[in-house]
Amino acid sequence: MTTEAISLPRQPGTANRGEGTETNLTWRASLNALQSVLDYSAKLAVNLLIIPILVSGLGRSLFGVWEMLSRLMGYLESADGRPTQSLRLVISNLQSERGPGTKRRWIGAALRVWLWFLPLWMVTGAVVIWLAPAITKVSPPLHGPVRIACAIMMAGVLLGGLATLPESVLRGMNLGYKRMGLQAGLSISAGALLAGAVYLGGGLIGIAAAQVLAVALAGICFLILVRRQVPWFGFERPQPSEVRTLLHMSLWIAAGDAIAKMLLASDVLVLGMVLSPASVTTYVLTGYAALLSTNLHSLAADAVMPGLAGIIGEKDFARAAMLRRELIALTIVFIAGVGSTILLWNQSFVHLWVGSENYAGIWTNLLLVLIAAQTALIRCDAYIIDAALKPGQRVRVSAVAAIIALALSSLLTYYAGLVGLCVGILCGRAVQSLWFPVLVRGCLERPSLRMSWVLRPFAAVAVLFASSAWLGQRVVVDNWLLWAGGVLLTMGLALGAMVGLGLPADAQVAVRNRLKELMRRAGLGRWSGGQ
Repeated sequence: MTTEAISLPRQPGTANRGEGTETNLTWRASLNALQSVLDYSAKLAVNLLIIPILVSGLGRSLFGVWEMLSRLMGYLESADGRPTQSLRLVISNLQSERGPGTKRRWIGAALRVWLWFLPLWMVTGAVVIWLAPAITKVSPPLHGPVRIACAIMMAGVLLGGLATLPESVLRGMNLGYKRMGLQAGLSISAGALLAGAVYLGGGLIGIAAAQVLAVALAGICFLILVRRQVPWFGFERPQPSEVRTLLHMSLWIAAGDAIAKMLLASDVLVLGMVLSPASVTTYVLTGYAALLSTNLHSLAADAVMPGLAGIIGEKDFARAAMLRRELIALTIVFIAGVGSTILLWNQSFVHLWVGSENYAGIWTNLLLVLIAAQTALIRCDAYIIDAALKPGQRVRVSAVAAIIALALSSLLTYYAGLVGLCVGILCGRAVQSLWFPVLVRGCLERPSLRMSWVLRPFAAVAVLFASSAWLGQRVVVDNWLLWAGGVLLTMGLALGAMVGLGLPADAQVAVRNRLKELMRRAGLGRWSGGQ
């Protein structure tokens, strides 16, 4: 596989975007972000209710085993070739393509690639099922239930890979906001199924079965939605060149996805194998708020990508570079506000939610917030590299980072426990933090960010984090209402301080103009997204 940009053939009737589409892109991106945040908020609410039920129903040790199995399934997802992710990028780049037959052929190419990867997926899944008891370090009586639960979860992964195809088309067409409300309902349904499995005493096997049912329900609902919102949706026999192109891209994305899992999901596996599944529970529950913030940022940034991919596809690199600067500025503001809030109030949150015995301490909490901040900035540039259809470049750098992170975290966990694990992850991912901006500069044919866009914001974040961490050791509340009030106050103050003092003047103007444009469009009530 080569790493040069992947070229997509376009039909003569392809129309280019005009300058007047800037506000439309802003509005669609805002609607996509709103949909993602609203639906993820529903998922968050469900998780806040379900996780204590799972911890209570399974116990600390088995809950840690469940988390480890979930991470193993994340690795298994990469074995299907990730053709739906490739399809989303292709559809994003071909949004202005007038002929629906072209897009249908790309959907057909995605189905064919999925079928080609099926044997590899089955072999990989069989190995994972067999090794699951050894990886999770369960006692011999639990070997059978763990393997059965793993097999059921494996079926859910296979079904989920196919079920995401219609959703990928919807998001590729920059219509992700059409899912608004649907995902929330599906999250509630999934939570109810999991709670029912625990109530009926189904254990790991019952919870796994409930998860598969939730995946099947989501696939059916998204298929119905996409058939309504995308009239041309369907598939046609693809041309060999289209299959080869999608396969080429899918191989890089699958490799990148597997490497990303090594960077983002191996922490739980390393911790469980080096220490114990019970330590996994402490780590996961302490890091839940930081993980939540990373996911929220990912959803918001991902909402911008279809429009940005279209701009990159049309070679309008000046606009793309401008949007990238704004995305980085907004990300730093997000990091400052959310990170400071977590550092100050996470100990109280864990105490109120699942008990103080599940809090790992201030240093682990601080390191987890730093990992979340690092991940958010890395993903901004990773999305742009993928949108430029150059996933191979990203994957090579990520592979080096994954090897370093896995080696360091395994070694340091043995000597320093949770703190060592976090330090190893931070050091390994520093390779991406340093090299991804270089790759983005090549993709956009533009110089990198000025130092004023880097030094001043990071100095402001450091001051906010240090003060919040210091206060977080001394402030613990025993009431959800006091906690909620403290969270809102801290978030507002940190965000205001970051926008007003932490950003250079031109970054402040860019952020405020983008927010003004959003409010102007919201005032007009144009919820159709400019269709």
